[in-house]
Amino acid sequence: MTRSRVVIAGLGDTGVLTAIHLSGHADIVGISSKPGLVSGQELGLRLSRPEAWARDYRIAFDRFRKLDGVRTVHGSLTAADLHGRKVTVTGTDGTEHVEPFDALVIATGVRNGFWRRPGLQSPTDVDRDLAAAHSRLAEADSIAVIGGGAAAVSAVANLAATWPDKHIDLYHPGDRALPRHHHRTWQNVSARLRSLGVGVHGGHRARVPDDFACDEITTGPVQWSTGQQPVHADAVLWAIGRVTPNSDWLPADILDDHGFVRVTPELRVPGHELVYAVGDIAATDALRSSARNRADRLLAHNIRADLSGRPGRARSYVPPRRRWGSVLGAQHDGLQVFAPNGRSFRFPAWSVDAVLQPWIVRRGIYGGIRDDDSLPSADGRRRRT
Repeated sequence: MTRSRVVIAGLGDTGVLTAIHLSGHADIVGISSKPGLVSGQELGLRLSRPEAWARDYRIAFDRFRKLDGVRTVHGSLTAADLHGRKVTVTGTDGTEHVEPFDALVIATGVRNGFWRRPGLQSPTDVDRDLAAAHSRLAEADSIAVIGGGAAAVSAVANLAATWPDKHIDLYHPGDRALPRHHHRTWQNVSARLRSLGVGVHGGHRARVPDDFACDEITTGPVQWSTGQQPVHADAVLWAIGRVTPNSDWLPADILDDHGFVRVTPELRVPGHELVYAVGDIAATDALRSSARNRADRLLAHNIRADLSGRPGRARSYVPPRRRWGSVLGAQHDGLQVFAPNGRSFRFPAWSVDAVLQPWIVRRGIYGGIRDDDSLPSADGRRRRT
C-alpha cells in the first residue's frame, strides 16, 4: 500500500521533532529555509559563545538518524493551496516547484530579532550571522539589553558571565522581568544577575524608533516612554518580544487577526482536513506555548490517528498557565531548571555534557545524532570526513 505523504513546512525545533515522530509511519517531506536545524533556543549562549552553542543547537539534517527516511527540501515556502493539497517552494536556484501532500504540518515559526529570520540561508550565511553578532558584542565596552522575557534575561546573564569586565545592563518595562514565569523564578534569576554584576532596571519601556524591526544590534542612545533619561551604550540588544508570524505564504482564512494559524485543541486547522499547525505560529493560547511544551509528540499521535481513520483517538493540547524550564541555559555551575511553581532543580555541571546532552537530548529526544565525521555520501553509505 502507498503510504500517506506528510509535508512538514518548517524544520525548526518543533518541525524536526514532529518529522522524527512521524518518519516511520508516513512518507515525510520537510521544507526548510535553513541548511539544517538552526535552533531558536539559548540566545545568550548563541551570542556569547557561538561555537559552544552550535555544538548542540545547529545540527545538519543528515546527522539525525531518525530523519534518514525523510526527504528534506531547502527552499522558501511561497504559497499554499489547501484545497488542492499542495504547497509552492522556491529553491536555492530561484526556481519554483510544487510539493503535494496528503497531510500538512505548518511549523514555520516566527520572526524575532536578528536571531530568528525566515530568509533562505546557506551554511556560509549562518556562519556569518553567528560571527557578526558575537563580534559586535565582543568589541563593545558597554551593552544594554532591552526586554523582560527569557531571551533578554538569558542574553544579559550569558554576556556578563563571558565578559565580566564589560558594563552590562538589563532594562525591562515591568516591576519584574520574566512576567510569564512564577515570581519565584525571577527572584532567583535576578539574584544571579546581580551576582554577575548586571545592572537591573525595572520600569523602563523603550521607545522603539520608527520603521525599526528590532532586528539589529544598535548603538545608543535608547529613549524611554516611561520618562527616564536616555541611556547610551556601545551595543544595544533589542529582545522585546516583537514577534511576527511567518505566515505570509498561507491563505488568510486560516489566520487570526495577528497572522497566527488558528487551531483546535487537537492542533488541527479548522475547516481543512489533515492540515495542522504547531509551534510559535500556532494560536494555541496567549503564550503560543506548544513549541516549549513538547506538543510535537501529541501532534504526531493525532496525525497518525487521523490518517488511520480513528480521529476519535486524538488528544488535546492543554497549555500551561505559566512558562517554565531553563532560563539561563547551562552555566559554569550546571543547568538550573524552573518548574511552573517557580521552584528549581539543577543538573550538575559535569552531567550536562556527560549525561544530559548525549543521553537525554541526543538519544532520548532526537533518537540519535551522528558525529560530524560520520556523514552520508551520495549513495547513502556512511563516509568518514
